[in-house]
Amino acid sequence: MQRMIHRTLRRRFGISAERGFTLIELLLVLVILTALAAVVVPKFTKRSEQARITAARADIAVIGGQLDAFEIDTGRYPATEEGLGALLERPSDVTVWNGPYFGRSTMPKDPWGHPYVYKCPGDHNTTGYDLSSYGPNGQEGGDDDIDNWSER
Repeated sequence: MQRMIHRTLRRRFGISAERGFTLIELLLVLVILTALAAVVVPKFTKRSEQARITAARADIAVIGGQLDAFEIDTGRYPATEEGLGALLERPSDVTVWNGPYFGRSTMPKDPWGHPYVYKCPGDHNTTGYDLSSYGPNGQEGGDDDIDNWSER
């Protein structure tokens, strides 16, 4: 009797005996997940970018400390032509050099994979040096540059 009622209901109202999700239900869930991802992902991206900026500022401060140590030992900062490589290998005209000033064989790159930019004497620090990273876009100028002369 119960089987006959189920068959009649299925034929009359189009009720399926199989249970499952319809395509519309699956699409609705997909839309909800996409909307949630659109809200959450940018928050993580901004945090990640802020962490890179903080790391670049810390690197510039550490490199600056090593440049100051070089200056104390040699009486001068490395020339622009010598670059930051003078912290790793003794320049030919330097007699007192207590380097290498970094514990690695290469200079660190900024968090975006670009080399730090060094100039001595600096355009902004005329009695010292300018040290900067061009930031996420890797190009000079703009609000994303990180340097040792501004107060950002």
